[in-house]
Amino acid sequence: MEIDGVFSGGGMKAIAFVGAIEVMEQEGYKFKNVAGTSAGAIISALLVAGFKAKDLHQILTEVDFKKFMDRPQTITLFPFLKWASFYWKMGMFKGDALENWMGDLLKKRGIATFGDIEDGTLKIIASDLTRGRIMILPDDLEQYGLNKDQFSIAKAVRMSASIPYFFEPVKIYDRSGMKSVIVDGAVLSNFPIWLFEEKKKRPVIGFRLSPQLENIPPNIINNAVDMFPALIETMLHSHDNRYISKKVAEQIIFIPIDTVRATEFNLSRKEKKQLVEIGRKRAHEFIQKWKGFQ
Repeated sequence: MEIDGVFSGGGMKAIAFVGAIEVMEQEGYKFKNVAGTSAGAIISALLVAGFKAKDLHQILTEVDFKKFMDRPQTITLFPFLKWASFYWKMGMFKGDALENWMGDLLKKRGIATFGDIEDGTLKIIASDLTRGRIMILPDDLEQYGLNKDQFSIAKAVRMSASIPYFFEPVKIYDRSGMKSVIVDGAVLSNFPIWLFEEKKKRPVIGFRLSPQLENIPPNIINNAVDMFPALIETMLHSHDNRYISKKVAEQIIFIPIDTVRATEFNLSRKEKKQLVEIGRKRAHEFIQKWKGFQ
């Protein structure tokens, strides 16, 4: 059976998606269209390129994610420039290593741009801070005067995964020369299941790195220190949650990961495999219930 898949952001936690995808493949489900934010964009792009669960398992368990922490060379040569560089670059790491890694993987399948894949099969979410709006790639590129068929998928993934202050934002320019500063899609939509819900042609399955909606605990706010994490949490989830009715929630594989941080790039192979196993377990549980109400 063909399905559309939507993958949330979550940084390193997204390795758990590999186990869930493996179960879906074993059950005979094939992804037609996919969408994702941040780490979910990485998974989505690789699926569209034809990578299967076994390929994703090898790629994500063997890669050394620490290589993505590519600091500007000036910081290495002149440490006193560290904060000046951070101030102007707006990120600790360049993000080039991530983009190049993704580009190399896609190249193995003969893919570089959105023009190399079937139209509509991949949608990636980023956040345009300059215009203050969600950016859907490749759909919105024409609004910037950019040819979507010639736009790099690896760059789109980098845009979606540019965690604010961690990676440098991506800057693009429209026809008039206006600059837009693009950061992680999670800022505005961490789980874009709404992309396929409006014109659903086949079952849509969501893969979300969070507890069931009703189990999300309230934020306790007593002071300014408490308010900051509550602000971030609300920013990541409130937009998407309003689109998730109880019926839509029945189409989501919830994979709560509490032991790993999104930017924990030094995970061991053992820890990565544990994440994969959590994804498998949650997908198995989902499949048993989903078959009951299809």
